[in-house]
Amino acid sequence: MKRTRWRLLQILLFLFALNSVSLVLYFTSHHHHHDENNTSNNNSVTENRLRLTGNRRPKHSLKPWPIMPSYLPWSPDQKVVPRSCEAYFGNGFTRRIDLLPSASIRGAGSFGGGGWFRCFYSETLRSSICEGGKVRMVPERIKMSRGGESLDEVVGRREEEELPVFEDGAFEVLGVGGESRKRRRLASEEFLDQYVREGEIMRHTMRELLKSVRIVEDNEFQCDEWIEEPTLFVTRFEYANLFHTVTDWYSAYVSSRVTGLPNRPHLIFLDGHCKAPLEQTWKALFSGLRYAKNFTGPVCFRRAILSPLGYETALYKGLTEEINCQGASAPDLWQKPDDQKTARLSEFGEIIRAAFGFPVNRHRIEKPALGHNVLFVRREDYIAHPRHGGKVESRLSNEQEVFDSLQKWASNYSECKINLVNGLFAHMSMREQVRVIQDASVIIGAHGAGLTHIVSATPRTVVLEIISSQFRRPHFSLIAQWKGLEYHAINLPGSYARPAVVIERLSKILRRLEC
Repeated sequence: MKRTRWRLLQILLFLFALNSVSLVLYFTSHHHHHDENNTSNNNSVTENRLRLTGNRRPKHSLKPWPIMPSYLPWSPDQKVVPRSCEAYFGNGFTRRIDLLPSASIRGAGSFGGGGWFRCFYSETLRSSICEGGKVRMVPERIKMSRGGESLDEVVGRREEEELPVFEDGAFEVLGVGGESRKRRRLASEEFLDQYVREGEIMRHTMRELLKSVRIVEDNEFQCDEWIEEPTLFVTRFEYANLFHTVTDWYSAYVSSRVTGLPNRPHLIFLDGHCKAPLEQTWKALFSGLRYAKNFTGPVCFRRAILSPLGYETALYKGLTEEINCQGASAPDLWQKPDDQKTARLSEFGEIIRAAFGFPVNRHRIEKPALGHNVLFVRREDYIAHPRHGGKVESRLSNEQEVFDSLQKWASNYSECKINLVNGLFAHMSMREQVRVIQDASVIIGAHGAGLTHIVSATPRTVVLEIISSQFRRPHFSLIAQWKGLEYHAINLPGSYARPAVVIERLSKILRRLEC
C-alpha cells in the first residue's frame, strides 16, 4: 500500500512539474520584455504632474490571446536572417530606434514621469512598427470625415474626405522637465526617410502622423479622457476589399505581437470610412473599436501602437517581389527551424477562427462522416462603399452555368457524399463566411478578393482557382503556398470556363481525398 501511494505521489509531482514548465514557457513567450513597463507602473508621482482635467477611463478586461496549435514565440531580440521567411512574416522588426527614451533610461526615475516613444524597423519589409507611452491625440487637429456612419448616409462621399490630414500637434508625447519647452518635433526628416519611407505608397499616413507628433510639457498635457489599456492605431485605405483588409488585419496582429502585448489591444481607426461588413472581424479580433473622430476632445493613452499600412506586409509585397517561402507546421519548425518555411499564416488563420469561437485544433485527416464540403466562392453585385456603383467586375462570365453543372454532378456522384456550398459571401455575416471556409474540403472560385479567406482554411483544404486571361495574378497561389495548402489552377483563354473541365479537375482532387 505504501509503495502504491508513493508511486501515485511521484506521478502527481511529475505532472505538476510538467504543467508548471509549460505555463512558464507559454507566458515567457508572451511577456513584454521592454524596459518601460516598470516605469509605467510607478504612476503616483506622475499622475500628480499630469494635471488631467478629464476623467480616467476605467480599466476593462482585454480579450486574451487564444491558445493555437500553430503558435510560435515572437521575440524581436532573436537573430533573424534578413529576407528569410521569419523576417517576412514574423520577427523581422529587430532594429530598435528610441526617439524619446523612457524616464528610467534617462535617469529621471519616477519623478521624471515623462512619456517615451520608439520604433522597430524591419530591413526586410522596409517598414516600422512604432509605439509610445503617455501619448495625447487631439481629434480637432485631424482633418477628415467623422467615420463609422452607415453607408446610406454617405453615398457619394469622396475618398479624400475619409483619409486623415494631420496638423502639427495632432499627436503629442509628454516630455520631461525643460526638454519640451519649445514643443520640439519628435521625428526628424532624416529619421522618416530612413525608417518610414514613402516607397511607392501615394499617401503614407503613418509617416504624416509621425511628422505631426510634438513633445510637450506637462502643463499642456490636458486630457478629457485617459485610456489605460494598450491601444492600436490603424489607417485603412481599401477597407471594403477583403484582400486589402486581410493585409491590415495581419499588420495589426504582427504589431501586437512584436510589441509584446499580453492581451489583444483596443483598436482606433485613424480614418473616416463608413461602417462595412468587414468591421465584424475587426471587432472579433481585438478588444474594442472606436473611430478617432468619434472622440469629442483630447484623449491620452498610457500606451499607443502605430500599425504599419497593409501595403507593407509580405502579403502585399509578395505580388511584386519574390518571397520564396513554404508553409510548414509549427511543431516541425520548432524541432527543425528552416529559413525557407513559415507557420505564421497558419497561426494568423487560427487567430481569425478562434476570434469567432471556432475550434482551431481541427486538422482534417480522416474522411468526413457527413461527406466532403465543396465551397464555391461566388462573385455577386453589392454596394461596397460610397463610390461604388453596385456592380462587381465579372471574372467568370458563365459562373452560374458552372455552379449549376457542379450541383447536378455532385447530386449524382456515387463515390462519396458531396455537399456543394453556395458561397454567396455578400449575403453572409463574417462569422458565417469563416465557418464555411473552415468546413470546406475543397474551395473553388474565380480569381477575386473572396478567395483571400483561405488564410483561415484548415491544413488539409484544397484550393482550385479559376483564372481568366485578364486576371493572372498570384494572390491566392501565394497564400496557399505560404500556408502549405494544396493548390490547383484552371487558366482560361478568356473568361468562359467549360463546366466539364471544372468537373474533371474537381473529380481528380476528390479521388486524391479518397472520395
